[in-house]
This record gives sequence, C-alpha cells and structure tokens, in this order.
Amino acid sequence: MLRSIKHSLGTLTALSAAVLLVAAPAGASPAAGHAMKARSGQATTSSGNLAYGGGNIVTSPKIYIVYWGNQWGTGSTVTNDPSGEAPLQLSFFQHAYGSGDTWSNSQTQYCQGVATGTTQCGSSGTHVGHPSSNPVAGTWLDSSVSAPNKPGSSAIAAEAQKAATHFGVSGDNVEIIVDVPHGVVPQGFKTSYCAWHDHTSVNGADLPYTNMPYVTDAGSGCGANFVATGSSGVNGATEGVTIVGGHEYAETLTDPAPSSGWVDGGGAETGDKCAWISSGQGASSIVSMNGANYAVQSLWSNNFNSNAGGCVSYYSSSTNQH
Repeated sequence: MLRSIKHSLGTLTALSAAVLLVAAPAGASPAAGHAMKARSGQATTSSGNLAYGGGNIVTSPKIYIVYWGNQWGTGSTVTNDPSGEAPLQLSFFQHAYGSGDTWSNSQTQYCQGVATGTTQCGSSGTHVGHPSSNPVAGTWLDSSVSAPNKPGSSAIAAEAQKAATHFGVSGDNVEIIVDVPHGVVPQGFKTSYCAWHDHTSVNGADLPYTNMPYVTDAGSGCGANFVATGSSGVNGATEGVTIVGGHEYAETLTDPAPSSGWVDGGGAETGDKCAWISSGQGASSIVSMNGANYAVQSLWSNNFNSNAGGCVSYYSSSTNQH
C-alpha cells in the first residue's frame, strides 16, 4: 500500500480516506494506504477482492533507481552500502521478467479501460504489463547533494522529480525508486512503515515513485530473517530489501496513482492484503526468478480460489497458481 499520496500513517482503515495528492505538505508522510507498514504496526486488512477505480495501471514497466545523496558515495560509484542493499535490489528487479518470473506475473490479471468496480478483467481491457526482459532502464548516484537526516515526503518527491529529469522520463509506465542511504531515517520509517509509493508530476505528466529507506536499518521490523532461508542462498539479514521492494513494485503496477487503480473496499492494495504472512496460504517465501533466489511476500490474486481471491506467490495462469 505504498502508493503514495502522503501518509498520515494510521490504521489500515485510514486507507479509505486516501486522496490523490501530487505532493503532501512539507514533512508529511503519504497516506496510510500507500505504505508498507512495519511489522509491529501491521493491522488486519479489509476483506474482499480488489476492484478497479477507473485510473491507469502500468502497461509497460520501466524501473529507474536513484541513490539519493553523497552518503552513498562520491562521483558515480556506490561505495557506502554496509548491508549490500544496492546490488541485491538491482539484481532482484533485473530478474523480474519473462516466464522465469512467476511471482510478479500474478498482477497481469488486472487491467484498465473497463468499468469502474470491475473485479475480473478476463480478456477485456488493457492489462498490467509483464516485462519480457530486464525492466531496469537506469540507475544514478545523485552525489551532488547530501540527503537530509529525516526527509519528509515533499523532499522525497522532489528527488524523484530530479531523477526523472536526469533520466528524461515521465508517465505511468515509469517507477522512480528513491533509495535512501544508510543512517538516514525518513519521517515515519521504522516506527510506522518500511516504505511507501506515491505519485507526483514532471513536465505535466504523472510520475509514480517509491520512497525506499535503507530497510536493513530497521532489522526484523522490516523483514530481516522473516523467511526461513535454509539452503536457499538468501541472506536472512537482507530479506526485507526484496520483500519490501517487491511489495511496492507490485502496488505501483496496479495502482500507480493511488488510489485510482486496484484497491479493495477498505483501500488496501495488492501488497497490503498479503503483507507479513508467516505461515499457511500466502506465507512469505523464497522464490526463484530466472535462476536466482529472493525472499518475497505473496500478492493478492482476485482469480484465485474460484474468483474468491487470496494471496499467492506463484502464478503461471489463472488456473495454475498457489
């Protein structure tokens, strides 16, 4: 639920009050319905399937990552990354494509161009796109500035706009991920949320973006050692990087301008409904994506369980998912 708007981080029931803001007041956090809650603050989400709100979805995903601030390093090379978050995050998204990614593929069931309130697209409308190749189109170390110690949502949005200008991109098919450096604590991080997504504008066009704090700074509160990794080759300490990052990516795909895309009756997005499940159907797990293993949470699928819906980590088709 990170689609931004800016959170005032209350209970998940506050999701229904989310409104589409281009920018929140200085220092505010996006609306609770657009943030992945920290484990300690996770509440039971509303029930029911996601429904189409009439807005855009992402039909051709392209990811752009900006490492915000000279705390990451100087020049063009990331050198200060004690947990190795940058290469792990990059690898994860570089593997999120094609038939080898049966995790994010579940979101292709959602669409635009159908009646508001639709819960099953079938073959109608234009569906969420699934990349056929690496969707990461650019990375940039913005070492020209120092990221503030406790940035608010307005500062994060401004950095997303700066990055979009650097890359020369805009529009709902773009996701700008603002990676916040180690030791910097965006307002609300750790205590209220692990990350959030929202949208702003650049050159008159919409711009989805994600506030991605240095999640390992939050330890188990944002996913460290949440999944039993066994011999999977996944480092438990950094599981939150892909669990949280994947949550935001899926929600950006289906709701790039919160909450005009796909949300349930309580305002929860596809990731919110399946966050921090530790056992049973939809439990977070280690998945293989094009030959590499990553920790992920499950995502909501409207067509699971005979269209009753549920959380799934594997999706080959509407009849082959679990």
